[in-house]
Amino acid sequence: MQFYSHTIPNLFVCHASTYFCKVTDSREAGGDGGEDRGGRGKEAGRDRGAEAEGEDGGGSGGEPTVGDRGGGGGRQAETEAGNSQAPAGRGQTGTCSEDTRETDPGRERSDQHAEELGSCPHQPNSCFIQTQSLTKKTLKFQDSWFRKHTWLHYSKALKGVLCFYCAKYFAIQKSSLASKADGAFITTGFSNWKKALEKFHQHENSDCHAAAMTTYLHSKQPITTQLSTQLQKQQHEARNSLLKIVGGIMYLARQGNAFRGHDSEEGNLHQLMIYKAEDDAEFNSWLQRGNNFTSPKILNEIIKIIGNKIVYDIVKEILSLPLIQYSLIIDGTQDAAGVEQESFCLRFIDKNLQPREEFIGLYQVTSTTGENIASAAKDVLLRLNLPLSQLRGQAYDGAANMSGRMQGVQAHLKKEQPLAVYVHCGPHCINLITQAACASSTIIRDAIHLVHELGVLFHQSMKFRAIFATIAKSDHTAPYTSLKPLCPTRWTVRTPAIRSVLNQYHSVLAATEEMAQSSMMDVAAKASGLHEKFLRGNTLLGLLLAEDVMSMLEELNISLQQRRQTTSGMLAAVEHVKRGIQEKRSEGHFGQLYMRASQVVTSVSLQPIKMPHVRMPPKRFTGPAMQHQHHTAQDYYRVQYFGTLDTVVTQCSERFSQEGLQRLQKLENIVITGKMDTLINEYPELDAMSLDIQLKMFKANYPSTSLSEVAEILKGMTPEVRHLFREVEALLRLVMVVPASSAEAERSFSALRRLKTWLRTSMTQTRLNNLAVCHVHQDKLDALDRRQICQRFVEMNGERLRTFGAFI
Repeated sequence: MQFYSHTIPNLFVCHASTYFCKVTDSREAGGDGGEDRGGRGKEAGRDRGAEAEGEDGGGSGGEPTVGDRGGGGGRQAETEAGNSQAPAGRGQTGTCSEDTRETDPGRERSDQHAEELGSCPHQPNSCFIQTQSLTKKTLKFQDSWFRKHTWLHYSKALKGVLCFYCAKYFAIQKSSLASKADGAFITTGFSNWKKALEKFHQHENSDCHAAAMTTYLHSKQPITTQLSTQLQKQQHEARNSLLKIVGGIMYLARQGNAFRGHDSEEGNLHQLMIYKAEDDAEFNSWLQRGNNFTSPKILNEIIKIIGNKIVYDIVKEILSLPLIQYSLIIDGTQDAAGVEQESFCLRFIDKNLQPREEFIGLYQVTSTTGENIASAAKDVLLRLNLPLSQLRGQAYDGAANMSGRMQGVQAHLKKEQPLAVYVHCGPHCINLITQAACASSTIIRDAIHLVHELGVLFHQSMKFRAIFATIAKSDHTAPYTSLKPLCPTRWTVRTPAIRSVLNQYHSVLAATEEMAQSSMMDVAAKASGLHEKFLRGNTLLGLLLAEDVMSMLEELNISLQQRRQTTSGMLAAVEHVKRGIQEKRSEGHFGQLYMRASQVVTSVSLQPIKMPHVRMPPKRFTGPAMQHQHHTAQDYYRVQYFGTLDTVVTQCSERFSQEGLQRLQKLENIVITGKMDTLINEYPELDAMSLDIQLKMFKANYPSTSLSEVAEILKGMTPEVRHLFREVEALLRLVMVVPASSAEAERSFSALRRLKTWLRTSMTQTRLNNLAVCHVHQDKLDALDRRQICQRFVEMNGERLRTFGAFI
């Protein structure tokens, strides 16, 4: 999953006024080679080699290209050029004949330096350019002048700078502008750094410079340069096209859409590329060439690179923490093809002391035994380079293969890492508590079942839906909402369905009565039975009691599903709910519920609330004692209601008295009270002696009552002060890193439902995993650099490098 970067040829753009020309890298030159103008490379100061068309200090044939750009080799070439005679017709300069040149030393230097000029200006580091000494100071050439005036060319022989284009132009052609040209920038070299900016500006705006630039731009380039330019153009076009394809892939992966249809030309990616090519002739032409860069194999490769990059960034953030601590969250489900998928998530505390839960992938397992899933978990951690020794927490549901004390996943991982505290998922515990509470009361159990049957009828019968919608919309006492069946496993999401029936009770009665008169026998019989049940006042009372109990538990369930929820916060929230439930256990509260039910019964003309028939037990069991009997229905159902409340309180106490939570509670007490415990000695990342000293200092200066307060105090400290309490922060991270729920893995199941539908069941596991990572981490996907993705893609194949070149 690592991404690599290649060094690429440097492209310099030389300009004067409005003229631009591309210059190839020195590695394309035929000379000795060297460094670019910033002094980069292994030998600072070594000059760049020239691009030679013929002989360079020792070649054969052609026009010699001599310069001061190749160190020792350049000086040798300079000597040879000074003693050689140019071929006939190629050594004549602009205004003098060959005879005059032989007697004019200035012209000899002009010809010589015209031959020294290579294919691009020589711009070494300023430290290798001669300084100008004045009376009281020394002036140096500035590197920024090369960047601003790219036509400057430094001549080591002249110990000054020339105009690269003017020196070349006026050395080989005759022109009336030669007399007006500044000789310092053509033959003698300019080295008056005091007036450098002024002279550079004057020369750049002169007519002779513009003429030289025009001539250079229109001069015929060598065939090698033309081929190189054409290759660069093709690679540039290919790179832009690949960037668009990768952008399309990232868009479809982000939205969870399919890439291909029944035919590849009907797929979303192909149509998206056609749309992008409408206003891009180059991209349209590139697509028409029959490239296979949208084939399934290429798509899978690019998707894998993107998914690996996202997971790599998550792991990199964990490994960059000052203290590596993380927890594991696992949950499983079946996809549309019936394949068991295990969702793996990681929890860690970032540098800002904020809990983070990150999904890292879906993995297919051959069996769902605890040993097999634990082996898969260790394999995932090994592949991610996360040490098992730093695993500090586990959060799963209560299934035997996950939570078993002997053969569960948590037991197998604890054998290798005893410090990995297991926590039974809080929302799963609340779900089990709600189920037990509803089952403890017959009136609540029966009423909830009727709501489910009514929701099933609503979704199965289109005619009943139409009848109910018409009646409910005409009744302006309550807003219209659809009726929904209850989820068979999630008990803490049933309150909205119950409220929908209670708020539209009159409409439910009218719709079921009308539907019972229908000619559709099965639906009519079911509607008639439901109508008879909903006419009873007991059903209404059961729904009111169920809503009263389940509403609190549902709010607790929503609170525990937050990504930043901690175990200490979970326990505090559970205690608040327990106190709220205990307050409901009073005569006054139940009396209000019963009175509300009685009023609705009267207003809607329902059957009165009655006690069920109670059978007298045989006297051989009771003896002469009289059996206790409730005198009113209110007394009878009050006992059932109180029993339901007692079940909730008892279940909360039992299910949240876990061994792992008790261990974390001890660690939290150490942070809050400052009193040490022998438990600290079990953790190698904590120094007990230093922690004791730092806790006393911390409590003396920063009194706090909760972990959240401690975290806020540490975040507000300066780095120096915060480092003073590094052991306190390590202990705080240890307590906060253990997850309170496995809701993050549950959330990934929603992405799985969107990705692997019954139309896409042939998707491979690797592709599904990478698409799930991209779809879940949309913010991270948006932040990726497409050029890095493309660079990684082309690095995997030499042919791709020749086709696309380098992206970065």
